[in-house]
Parts: sequence; C-alpha cells; structure tokens
Amino acid sequence: MLKDITLGQFFPGNSPLHRMDPRFKIVLVMVYIVVLFVAKGIYAYALIAAFNALAMALSRIRVRLLLRGLRPMLFIVLFTAILNMIYVSGEHVLVSFWVITITWEGVYAAAYMVARIVLLISATLLLTYTTSPIMLTDAIERLLGPLKKIRVPVHEFAMMMTIALRFIPTLIEETDKIMSAQKARGADFESGNIFRRAKALVPLLIPLFVSAFRRADELALAMECRCYHGGEGRTRMRVLHAARIDFLALAVCAVWFGGVITLGILL
Repeated sequence: MLKDITLGQFFPGNSPLHRMDPRFKIVLVMVYIVVLFVAKGIYAYALIAAFNALAMALSRIRVRLLLRGLRPMLFIVLFTAILNMIYVSGEHVLVSFWVITITWEGVYAAAYMVARIVLLISATLLLTYTTSPIMLTDAIERLLGPLKKIRVPVHEFAMMMTIALRFIPTLIEETDKIMSAQKARGADFESGNIFRRAKALVPLLIPLFVSAFRRADELALAMECRCYHGGEGRTRMRVLHAARIDFLALAVCAVWFGGVITLGILL
C-alpha cells in the first residue's frame, strides 16, 4: 500500500502538459477546484470528467499510474460515501435497518461526493506528475511575488512547501524499508484488530523520525555548502516565460469551466 502513494513524484516527459508554464498549471488547478465545488448536476460533472480525461491524454501519463495513486485514498472515499448514505435524509427510502436508513437522496449525495474527491485527487496528481519540484518552487514564488512588498518570505515559503512535497515519496520508501526490516525480525503489522495494528506501528515512529531528522540535517548541510542564503540575489538557470500554448490552454479552460457553471445553473 505504501508503494502506491505517488503524491509528490515527478515523471519526466515531453508532453504538452509537461511543457506548459507551471504558473498557469497551478492557477488552472486552483480554478478547477473552485469549479468542482461549485458545479451541480450530472452534466456538469460529466464535463469535468471529460476535461480530466483530456488532460490525462495530453500528459501521456498512463491510466494505471493514476489509479495506483488513487488506491491509497480508497478508504477515505468509501468512508465518505458511507457517511453520506447514512446521514443524508430524504423521502425515497431504499433500505431501513435498525437506526440506519438509506435513501435515494443519500446515495445520490454519496455518488457526487465520491466523484468530487476522485476528480480532485486526480487533478492534483497530474500537477505533481508533470511538474518538477524546482519548477513548482519557481512558480509558487512568482505567483506570490506581490507579497514580498509586505515582507512576506515568499521564497522560503515556496521552498519549504516544495521540499515537503518532494520528500513524501522518500519518507514512504524509508517507512517501507523499516517495516521490511522489522518484519524480518518477527514483527507483525497485519494480524489482530485495528487497535493492535495501530499499536504495532508505534516502533516505526522512532527510527522514522531519526531518519527524517538525519535527512533534513544532510539537506541543510548540502544547501549551506552550495552557499544557499534564501531568495535574495538568487538567479535561475531556467526563467519562466509564458508561451502561446499557455494562453491557449487558459482560454480553452475558461470556456470549458464557464460551460460547467452554466450547465449547473440551467439544469
């Protein structure tokens, strides 16, 4: 299960989505999230799903890889669906057992919530899959540039976010190694109830924290050896420039999202 978590990983490529300006990609993802929560109706969600499929095709990311990234979120998706089916009341009762009543309105709300979560996670995964951590840092810093006038440490904030995102796969890999080593010594992480499994995970925390602090110290030392002193006076090997494809993608997405909102209002 740990190996299925691909959030924060970057897969190099030469697709149109890889070549887009990361600033435009971040803005489009933000607008996408807003539209996803504003959209109403099956037709609006169908348009959003079609947009997701188009973005996936343009990114040339395999569907299997995206499904692998969604697999760790399966429990959250199912838990959310069950809660919506149980707690959303309605007039059309489908199942009634003890204090549990499942209505058609509850199933409808659960389906919408599941679709919303899956579409949200898939768009976020596409952003990290097609954008390197360095480009993400530069894009976030450029987007938050106006905040420098009020003495907000924009560069440090962007660097901190990107390092945290980049080290998610590293910490997951380290956790998997520690679990394998403890299993070889007789540790059992799979048997028993949920409380026993949670208790069995406690011995993982100390070596994981030690490893995380060691990696943080090594990273800080490496940055100091390269004379890193924050964003002041820093130059970039690759300067971000908006191209024709970025404005074209922005126009297409504006029309698409406008159609989604219009469908939600009309239907």
